[in-house]
Amino acid sequence: MEILIAILIFGLAAAGLGFGLTFGRGPARTSCGAAAGLRKDRCEDCPLRRMAAEEAVK
Repeated sequence: MEILIAILIFGLAAAGLGFGLTFGRGPARTSCGAAAGLRKDRCEDCPLRRMAAEEAVK
């Protein structure tokens, strides 16, 4: 029974992402929040931060 519930939850999540893409919401974005607690600044090579910096330069 637990396996069916897990499959249902993952199916709903996939369907939600699919509907978001279909209706023009854009792809799912990741977060650099987990890397913010590292001693070395790992966020410097984050693709989202790089995109934001490139847009700020324009």
